[in-house]
Amino acid sequence: MTAAQRPLAGGRAAGEARRIGLLVGGLVLLAAVAVVSIGVGAHRVPPAEVVRALFDYRGTNDHVIVRDVRAPRALLAAAVGAALAVGGALIQTLARNPLAEPGILGVTAGAGFAVTVGSALGLAGGQGGQLLCAVAGSVLAALLVLAVGRRAPLRLVLTGVALTAVLGGIALGLRLMNPDVFDAYRFWSVGTLAGREQEPLTLPLAAIGVCLLAALALGRSLNALALGESVAQTLGAGVARTQIVTLVLITVLSGAATAVAGPILFVGLIVPHLARRPAAGSAPWLMAYSMVLGPILLLAADTAARVLLPTGEMPVAIVTAFLGGPMLIWTVRRYGAGAL
Repeated sequence: MTAAQRPLAGGRAAGEARRIGLLVGGLVLLAAVAVVSIGVGAHRVPPAEVVRALFDYRGTNDHVIVRDVRAPRALLAAAVGAALAVGGALIQTLARNPLAEPGILGVTAGAGFAVTVGSALGLAGGQGGQLLCAVAGSVLAALLVLAVGRRAPLRLVLTGVALTAVLGGIALGLRLMNPDVFDAYRFWSVGTLAGREQEPLTLPLAAIGVCLLAALALGRSLNALALGESVAQTLGAGVARTQIVTLVLITVLSGAATAVAGPILFVGLIVPHLARRPAAGSAPWLMAYSMVLGPILLLAADTAARVLLPTGEMPVAIVTAFLGGPMLIWTVRRYGAGAL
C-alpha cells in the first residue's frame, strides 16, 4: 500500500467504525424504547419489572400483562415499523424520488382495496387469505403508479394520490353495499396496533422477516441502481432482476404490514430521510438503519398514542400522520422545484 492509499484506507475504516457504532447505538435505543413502551398503558409497569418479566418470568399480574399483551404488541410494532421503513427506503431508491412512500404512492390503498374485495368474495377470511389479498393489491397498485409516473417525481406523487382516491371510493361503495364487509373492514382500517397482537401473526411476521433479510442482501445491487440504469448496466448489475426483486420486496413488506395493522402512513417517508445521512449513500447501511429506526419510530408513536388522550388511546396512524405531514412539507421545500 502506497503512502497516498493509506489515508484513504484509514478514512474508510473510520467511516465503517462510525457506521457500526451508530447502528449499535440505535439498537440500544430501540431496546430502551421497547422497554418503556411495554411498561406504558392503563396499568403502568416499571422498567425494571418489564425486564424481569421478560427474562425471569414468575407469573405475577405484571408479568402476565407484559408477556401476554405488551411484549407481543411491541414485537408487532417493531415488525410493522421495520417493514414500512424498509419498504419506503426501497421505493425511494428504486424510483430515485425522495417523496416516494408506500402510503403516498397508493401501495397501501391497493392493499386495503384488495382486502375489501377479498372480504366481499369470501377470500380474505383467514390470515393467509388476507395477507395474499393485501400483497396482490400492493403489487397491482405499485405497478400502475410506477408505470404512469416513474419518470417524473411530481407525476409519481399525483398518480399515487389519484389512485388512492379512486380505490378508496370504490372500496367505500363495496362496503356500503355489503354490511358484512363493512363490519369486517371497519376494525381493520383504523391503522392501530391495539388488539392486533392477539391475532395469529406467524405468517405475516415470517414474510416480513424474510423480506428484511432479502433487502439487506440486495443492498449492493441497489447501490449500482441508484447511479442510474445505464451506469448500473455498465457495472455489470442485473438491472431488470434487481428492479423486479425490489418491487416484490416493497409490495410484500407493505402488504404484510397493512394486513396486520391496517393503513399506517408516513413511516416509509420519515425513516429513510433520517437514515440517509448516517448511511452516506450506502444502500446496505440505509436498509440496516431503516430496520432500526422504523421500529423506534412506531414504538414511540404507539406509546404516545396510549398517553395523549386521558379517556383512552388513539390509533397510532393518527400520530404518524401528525409527524409525517410536516416531514412531507419539509421534503418538498428542501428538494424544491428541481425535484418536482
